Amino acid sequence: MSDLQGKHLVLGLTGGIACYKAAELCRAFIKEGATVQVVMTESAEHFITPTTMQALSGRPVYTSQWDAREPNTMPHINLSREADAIVIAPCSADFMAKLVHGRADELLSLMCLARPLGQVPLLIAPAMNREMWAHPATQRNMAQLDADGAVLLGVGTGFQACGETGDGRMLEPNEILQDVVAHLQPKPLAGRRVVVTAGPTFEAIDPVRGITNLSSGKMGFAIARAAREAGADVTLVAGPVHQPTPRGVGRVDVQSAREMLDATVAAAAQADVFVATAAVADWRPSAPSRDKIKKTEGGAPPQLAFTENPDILKTIAQGERARSGRLFCVGFAAESRDLAANAQAKRERKGVPLLVGNIGPATFGRDDNELLLVDAQGTRPLPRASKRDLARTLVAEIASRLPRTA
Repeated sequence: MSDLQGKHLVLGLTGGIACYKAAELCRAFIKEGATVQVVMTESAEHFITPTTMQALSGRPVYTSQWDAREPNTMPHINLSREADAIVIAPCSADFMAKLVHGRADELLSLMCLARPLGQVPLLIAPAMNREMWAHPATQRNMAQLDADGAVLLGVGTGFQACGETGDGRMLEPNEILQDVVAHLQPKPLAGRRVVVTAGPTFEAIDPVRGITNLSSGKMGFAIARAAREAGADVTLVAGPVHQPTPRGVGRVDVQSAREMLDATVAAAAQADVFVATAAVADWRPSAPSRDKIKKTEGGAPPQLAFTENPDILKTIAQGERARSGRLFCVGFAAESRDLAANAQAKRERKGVPLLVGNIGPATFGRDDNELLLVDAQGTRPLPRASKRDLARTLVAEIASRLPRTA
């Protein structure tokens, strides 16, 4: 199922060159299963036409409070009551000021004022020149909108249409999409801190060679995203992977197992949940060469000696915070066979309440997976699905096992 399946969104456009991004955003919402009702201010029509937005949304665009299609002449009531959320993208500095003061002199502002506050969230993606963004009046208005319950999505940084560079660009459509999806997800981890490790580690043999594995990090990144969607403050400790950082997630990049241990210990000191998805190398070369090991004609291959790496999961699980019940630890096992037996043995060896097993060769690099949940009561399979869906299921499972108070 798509992330926004069954959701109905009102997409509001105000005056600004970033209206061109609203076209892509509208398509993104629809691709994720939402229906989209576009509402435009008069200023927005100077930058993009209602015809374009109607073609993309598949619905007539509303621009006037006096639209004759509404027999009761109340589109501000009708449209707001139908919505699961109102997203204003782009939202100009002028329109934010109108919202702060409750002005309602055209359809979009009137609809925002008339929306049921407890039922229809208002998400705002500002877009303006860097000086307008930094102006104290804009910052005061942002603070007031936040206090009034609106959700401010922030801005991007970079080249602006005016030729200047700085803060104030509207976020990219995919960033706004992630924020909207996250906002509409349940929040069973609200107020919790979660640490996730992901990807492989890399253990150097010399400056250009090393030992690693095929883990792509996709499962761990999906779990970090799902935990953030569930309301958690998330730190992602990532080995050397090429995955984009999920929106709203703090990321620490590491290379070796020892670097991952140091970063994880620091992050887990205040955490409520630790999920160890990283495929950490069990061994490392004892004495990596400072220079590239050169091949000699007819010479023997280099002889490598190995040292065992620290056990990150066991270290965290046996720490004072986990033993006192303040940190819930979840391990992962990537096996090649005998999954249930090997995963249960690993769970007992590591001393964690929940371990998630999977067949490594069948999941590394893929976008889907199937999991086996292993605890003291036995095992429960999670059938093959996308890693994103499995991550949300796992996060909900973890949340259900936490004490009711943080």
